[in-house]
Amino acid sequence: MLNPLAGARFLTSAAQLSQLPAADRPELAFAGRSNAGKSSALNALVGHRQLARVSKTPGRTQLLNFFELPHGRLVDLPGYGFAKAPRTLREGWGDLIEGYLASRDCLRALVVVMDARRALTDFDRMMLGWAGEARLRCHLLLTKADKLTPSVARKTLREVERELPALHAQATAQLFSSQTKDGVDEARELLDGLLRE
Repeated sequence: MLNPLAGARFLTSAAQLSQLPAADRPELAFAGRSNAGKSSALNALVGHRQLARVSKTPGRTQLLNFFELPHGRLVDLPGYGFAKAPRTLREGWGDLIEGYLASRDCLRALVVVMDARRALTDFDRMMLGWAGEARLRCHLLLTKADKLTPSVARKTLREVERELPALHAQATAQLFSSQTKDGVDEARELLDGLLRE
């Protein structure tokens, strides 16, 4: 199957809203708790091993990173929750993320990346609730699903899907693994469709 998200390239990083590129193309933003596997998921989706920098240190992404596609952009947001960075810097990320999400007219959807081994966190719920209120499409990638047995992974997905309607009526969720590529084709197709809407 051809990868509809192939051809991604790094465009720019933004430390403040004034540095955002022109809002002239559809964008998908990737949000998630620090160390949930956002960068690995992005790399798997675009079929490029080192486009987004992967680190074992939580909170490595400290800027909004924009990746250009032939028909849109993917945006890697700083991780929320625990991060090995000074508190003032983490607070700045919050303002940056909030400002971007609230003001970006070209934003088509939010991709929330969560570790399948952990339940939805308060931060995840807050992000989903905000997206629901903003009527912004939302898709959850339950990453690292390969670390669970198939039955436990399916149980986790069912639990998340049960909780979703109260947080965001239109949100969808799926299991995903950057390592085994389970769920990658499904996610590519869905995200490509959102960019082209």
